[in-house]
Amino acid sequence: MASHRRPKQPSRAYATMVGATAATAAAVVVSAPSAQADRLPDPTKKGVKAQVDRLYEGATQATEKYNGVNEKREKLQEEISDLQDVVARGREELNELQRGLGSIAAAQYRGGGIDPSVQLFLSSDPDGYLDKAAALDRIGSKQSATLKRAQAKQRTLDQQRELAAEKLEDLAGTQKELREKKKEIQGKLAKAQKLLNTLTAEERAKIAAEEERANRASERAELGSEASATERTAAAFSAAKSRVGMPYVWGASGPSSFDCSGLTSWAFNQAGVSIPRTSQAQADIGTRINSLSELKPGDLILMRDDLSHVGFYAGNGQILHAPKPGAQVRYEPISTSGMPFMWGVRVS
Repeated sequence: MASHRRPKQPSRAYATMVGATAATAAAVVVSAPSAQADRLPDPTKKGVKAQVDRLYEGATQATEKYNGVNEKREKLQEEISDLQDVVARGREELNELQRGLGSIAAAQYRGGGIDPSVQLFLSSDPDGYLDKAAALDRIGSKQSATLKRAQAKQRTLDQQRELAAEKLEDLAGTQKELREKKKEIQGKLAKAQKLLNTLTAEERAKIAAEEERANRASERAELGSEASATERTAAAFSAAKSRVGMPYVWGASGPSSFDCSGLTSWAFNQAGVSIPRTSQAQADIGTRINSLSELKPGDLILMRDDLSHVGFYAGNGQILHAPKPGAQVRYEPISTSGMPFMWGVRVS
């Protein structure tokens, strides 16, 4: 089967400009557990880089948790808005019912005061009186039905207000959790930068050069010519390819910066397909593919034991992804990504 070389992306210059500072802070391979990220730095270049890698891994894992909480926040805000609209409409309906009850009550008051049997005895027009009495009975029946509807509407409004209050309370807790996750991510990134600052200018330049080599290798990636399995995955993969060179930014979902699941969710959205925001949730959609050999371009690839990383299978053993802080959206060999492959997902 013939292969082709991926053409150079025009967006690389932009991303290099935007991510210049971050690129200097880039690490090489993510491998060790994030729990060790806060150890004191090894006084060697290799030790510092390893710790920076662990901090970046921890930051990306925390980013996926942040994304999940943020998705919950957005859903709660939408539900609260819908409930508030329903309550407002219900309040207007109740007001209308109450106005109707007031009119009926006023009419009865103006026509009342004499026992109906006496009114019939004294009436000079018994037939006319009987017609009026029947009308009053109907008014009474209508009033009763209106009252029941008003009472039912009030109970419904009370329940909806209570539900809205509960969701507002959940929202407050969710926003607090978001602030905590954001602080955790920013803390890890700040520690990574602090460690990098302990290196000499020459050592930092070497790290930046390694990152640039990874970007150049992405430009030369041989992807093969294998077709995608479905039209939707082909369209999403095409959208993702147009973002090569854009910078990784935690919590970002396009169109000019991305984290890992931000790229995949954005790309599928361009294809008219709505998928969950987080890598863990994306792991449970579509058809699971357990073997790398069965993947087709555009299939999702889930990485790491905790499923905290996701990208697109690009063909010929390559992944297209937003790998880490300081990096760009790019192609890399799955075998050298430093992250274990868990399974693939095909969106039909």
